[in-house]
Amino acid sequence: MATRNPHLAATRIIIDAGGELVGRTRLQKIAYLMQLAGFGEEFEFEYHHFGPYSEDLARGIDIAAAFGDVEEEEKQAAWGGRYSVFTLKQPAAAADQMRSEFAQQAKLLNAVELELAATAAFLFAVERKDDPWEETRRRKPEKARDGRLQRAMVAYESLRGLQTPIPLPKLPE
Repeated sequence: MATRNPHLAATRIIIDAGGELVGRTRLQKIAYLMQLAGFGEEFEFEYHHFGPYSEDLARGIDIAAAFGDVEEEEKQAAWGGRYSVFTLKQPAAAADQMRSEFAQQAKLLNAVELELAATAAFLFAVERKDDPWEETRRRKPEKARDGRLQRAMVAYESLRGLQTPIPLPKLPE
């Protein structure tokens, strides 16, 4: 069920992440994994090229930036693309320590490995794939090489080790 106030839910993720979060894709993946772990049901996700994606979340972070709750600074990446850095305009303390710890641990993960882990979790939980890691490798061959898929598996297990309202599902390897 999508939230009526997506900008508040998006802002809360930035608060939980310690007041700053780098990347729209990272925001999407963290939000998906947080919901999978039982930290709310604010957004509806579907599969897109970069894995689980919520249009409501994308719109919510834009509204949060427009309202001035969150500042979005666009930067040029070394490879030529662009990325966003989201920062709270006013400092705010996270209301839920468990939720905040999850968001902060997830934001420390390598961006590609986080994307692969969230994709595998989505393929397992939503699309009911029997071998979500292999399906992730098939859908994202360029990103899944050079040991990144194995590191994504380790990263996902590290998030599974955190205390959450609902345990993240164990993904078959």
